[in-house]
Amino acid sequence: MEEVIRIRNLTKTYGKKRGVSEVSFEVKKGEIFGFLGPNGAGKSTTIRSMLGFLRYQAGEIRVLGMDAGKDHERILERVGYMPSEALFYPSMKVSEVIRYAADVRGKDCAAEAEKLCDRLRVDTEKKIRELSLGNRKKVSIVCAMQHRPELFIFDEPTGGLDPLVQNTFFELIREYVKEGATCLLSTHILPEVRKYCDRAAIMKEGRLIRTDTVENLIHTTAKCVNLTADSRTESYLYSGDVNDLIRELSGKRLENLTIEDPSLEDIFLHFYESGKEGV
Repeated sequence: MEEVIRIRNLTKTYGKKRGVSEVSFEVKKGEIFGFLGPNGAGKSTTIRSMLGFLRYQAGEIRVLGMDAGKDHERILERVGYMPSEALFYPSMKVSEVIRYAADVRGKDCAAEAEKLCDRLRVDTEKKIRELSLGNRKKVSIVCAMQHRPELFIFDEPTGGLDPLVQNTFFELIREYVKEGATCLLSTHILPEVRKYCDRAAIMKEGRLIRTDTVENLIHTTAKCVNLTADSRTESYLYSGDVNDLIRELSGKRLENLTIEDPSLEDIFLHFYESGKEGV
C-alpha cells in the first residue's frame, strides 16, 4: 500500500532540552492513523518537523512522496493542518478568517466551507474574540478541511468540542478518507483511537515505543489487579499465570481483591509508564 508519510530515524533536540530521538513510522494511504502520547511526548515536534516548520538534526521525512526539508511549501499545498492552538486575528469575523485561509491557498472553497459550517454549526458572523475555545476549534477545522486536501494532520483537535460536534468531526474525517484522503490524528484521548483509528504509534519522552494496529495494541492476556493488603492499596497489570499470582498473594493479609480485564486506559497507561513493547 502506498505510503503517504514515511519517517526514518527522526532526531530533533532543543539544546539540552528533550525533543525526539530516532523516531520511525509510516502512514499508508487511506488510513486514519493515531499518534499517541501524553503532553511532552514529542508528538507536536514530530508533526512540525514533518511539515517543515522545524529543522531537525538527523533522519529522513517524506510526505506525499516529497522531502519535508526541501519541499515543505509544496507539501503544505496538499495538506490540511490543524494545530493544537486555534489562534486567529481576534477582530476578524469567522467568515473573513475562513475566506482568508482559502485565499492564501488561491482556491475557491466557498461551497465546501458552507457545507462544513453547516455540519459543524459555525456562526460565521461572529468575531473571533467572541468565540469560546470550542467554537475557535470549529473554525480551525473548517480552515483545515475546506480545500479537500489529500492528507489531514490534526494535533489534539477535539479539546473543547462538545460530544455532538466531536461525532460530526469524525464523521467528516471518515467521509473524506472514504473519498481517498489520509489522516494523522495526534491525541491522548484513547476512546477516539479505539473507535476511529486503523493503526497507531505510541510516543513516550521523545521516543517511539510501539506502532501496531489498534486491535493488536489493545489485545492483551494481562489482568488488572486491585488489592488492599496489610493496610496498603495497589493497582497494577499482571501478565503471568493467575495461579502464580494467587500463590504470590497467599502470604499477604488480604482485605480486598479484584482481578478483572484491564480497561483501555489501563493498557495505554502501562505503555506510557513502562515504555515496554507489550502487556
